[in-house]
Amino acid sequence: MSPAEPFPLYFPGDARRPFSSEVATRRFAKVAQLEEGGRVLELGCGPSGPASVVLAQEFGCSVVAADSDETLLIHMRDRVRSLGLDGRVDVRRVDLRKPAFREGEFDAILCQGRVFLPLADALGTFRPLLNHNGRLGLTYPVRVGRVTPRAVIDFWERRLGAPLLLPRELLQHLAAAGYEPECVESLQDAELDALYRELEPLLAKSQAEQAVWLREEMALHRENGKATSSYAFAVGRRREPGEKPPPTRDRG
Repeated sequence: MSPAEPFPLYFPGDARRPFSSEVATRRFAKVAQLEEGGRVLELGCGPSGPASVVLAQEFGCSVVAADSDETLLIHMRDRVRSLGLDGRVDVRRVDLRKPAFREGEFDAILCQGRVFLPLADALGTFRPLLNHNGRLGLTYPVRVGRVTPRAVIDFWERRLGAPLLLPRELLQHLAAAGYEPECVESLQDAELDALYRELEPLLAKSQAEQAVWLREEMALHRENGKATSSYAFAVGRRREPGEKPPPTRDRG
């Protein structure tokens, strides 16, 4: 297997990101059982931080909206001020691959549509920042469909430095890293088509290396005529060593 190309994997500029809609954010908040005063870290908030705004306005959370690009953060700070959320949303510049926060500081960590680290590194880096029962929601590429072409498998192995997982295998990795897997969803064909259509005009403005990867990814998708790889969003709860498994949902 070829060595992975440098992380992070992310989309150029202010492109719409997978799972960044208000609806997706509300779903995460409900799974994570977020309540008034809950403390949330949104990693990779970009210039508009839609998740941070929804979590602060609708759920009463105290949110740290973090990104590594100061130019993007300037716009995010302007939006927070315009919405009167200064006391609820704290906009910070951080190293997304080594976020420096206290152990157990957050009730939830949210990474929508951006991938900063190899999966094992991400799960190990974020877990200590969650309090007991804290939730992690993160995006990662996955295999979908009944048959995955060899070219698609090879592309993602070069990109990730690891095999491309099925959604259920992504949940298995969460479990092995000390989380209780709670749910996973992936983009369907139409959603992935729409995402790539929106990305294409932005490629000319993106970094050359990122544009090469995205063009190859998009070309493989169109060549196959349907999604054989996609992006998944998985949620897991921080589980403690020796913790008893959750009770079954049935009465049997």
